[in-house]
Amino acid sequence: MDGSSFPIARSTLPEAVAERLRTLIIEGELRPGAKLNERELCERLGVSRTPLREAFRMLASDGLLVQLPNRGAQVVALSPDDVRDGFEVMAALEGLAGELAVARVTDNDIADLRALQAEMEAAHAQHDLPTYSRINRAIHDRLNAIAGNAVLGQTYRSLNARLHALRFRSNLNRAKWDQAVDEHRGMIAALAARDGAALRDLLIRHLRAKQQAVLASMNKQDEQVLQGGIEL
Repeated sequence: MDGSSFPIARSTLPEAVAERLRTLIIEGELRPGAKLNERELCERLGVSRTPLREAFRMLASDGLLVQLPNRGAQVVALSPDDVRDGFEVMAALEGLAGELAVARVTDNDIADLRALQAEMEAAHAQHDLPTYSRINRAIHDRLNAIAGNAVLGQTYRSLNARLHALRFRSNLNRAKWDQAVDEHRGMIAALAARDGAALRDLLIRHLRAKQQAVLASMNKQDEQVLQGGIEL
């Protein structure tokens, strides 16, 4: 953990602490399996232990952290089976959300999504993955909001919280990142055309591509560990 500081406004605790930690997990500063040092995080975030521990509980309920008796909290490390199963369900959820969104989308919704797409492509052109990832998340959240199904939305948010860090790292491969941008263009076009079947299929393929990229990355890391190329 580096010495950079991320001060948080006191009026927004402990939710803001949880959001900051979520960002650090998504962007890979807090790696899977990492044990969290309360003293260091309190200093870095400029907060006391009470809101930090409440943030830990929030993230544990989201499936991002595990809290071990007398051992503190650590970032969840998903197995290949966890990844495979999670992305399969996520693909089904996003496909359904796409179909429902097509039936309920307005012209204003499409204009807003096109604006977000333009911002996301600008971040892609600048190789700004953190900004790209945040806008990408906003686009998918907006699609789920347009779908208008509260149960689907809650299930999606819960599962996506566990998988978002992996979705972020799948774009570290430039070719996969370029492919993801192209797929997003197709999604907006299908939504504008009110083609529910096309949007469903695009979203499912998009998530399957993410799944394959993540599993390939995990396999590569395992090979490097066996060969002594990286340290855990």
